[in-house]
Amino acid sequence: MHLDHSDGLSPAFPRRHTHSAARPIRPDGTRRALRVGLGGPVGSGKTATVAALCRVLREDLSIAVVTNDIYTREDAEFLRREAVLPAERITAVETGACPHTAIRDDISANLEAVEHLEETLGGLDLILVESGGDNLTATFSRGLADAQIFVIDVAGGDDIPRKGGPGITTADLLVVNKTDLAPHVGSDLARMAADAELRRGGLPVAFTSLRDDDGVRPVADWIGTRLAAWNTGGAA
Repeated sequence: MHLDHSDGLSPAFPRRHTHSAARPIRPDGTRRALRVGLGGPVGSGKTATVAALCRVLREDLSIAVVTNDIYTREDAEFLRREAVLPAERITAVETGACPHTAIRDDISANLEAVEHLEETLGGLDLILVESGGDNLTATFSRGLADAQIFVIDVAGGDDIPRKGGPGITTADLLVVNKTDLAPHVGSDLARMAADAELRRGGLPVAFTSLRDDDGVRPVADWIGTRLAAWNTGGAA
């Protein structure tokens, strides 16, 4: 796996022992940033969701982002072009294989990236870790992310929530994105909501359209609630 720095150079980060997400306290005794992972199929709108969250939250929170792509840094470069955060707050991991391997199986490269951001920027409140597009089984290791968002979209078919899979059933928040497309692709939002509720056993679901003003607000509010709990010493 390869990582980059925000200046466009790409030497590997120095190898060191990592303090995984299982350890919420930094070595100096302070509470580290909340780490939220975003996964979901290709084209579901993960990067657009990250961008929208950064725009909504950046005035009140100190944020950084780690993206994962197989062979490119395209998602990180998109976020930098859109200037959702200063360039030094966005870094990329090239996984070299299916993205789920770097967020679930061998998380070392992502942990290096996350810890590098915390050490160089200091005082971060929130780190968003975006997986590359993957299937419905892609989940984050709890050694990497304190909470997971799984993003699907209505154009993928309104049967996706019913099909289940770990991403659908176990993510801390399920986001059904691109609701504005539902009338054009024949997706029944009420059916998707009912199927998601049945599959998720009470875990929350948010419906979003990023074309709407403040369309990411349900996700931003959910993150705000998790962060408040995190900062008072509770679980994310």
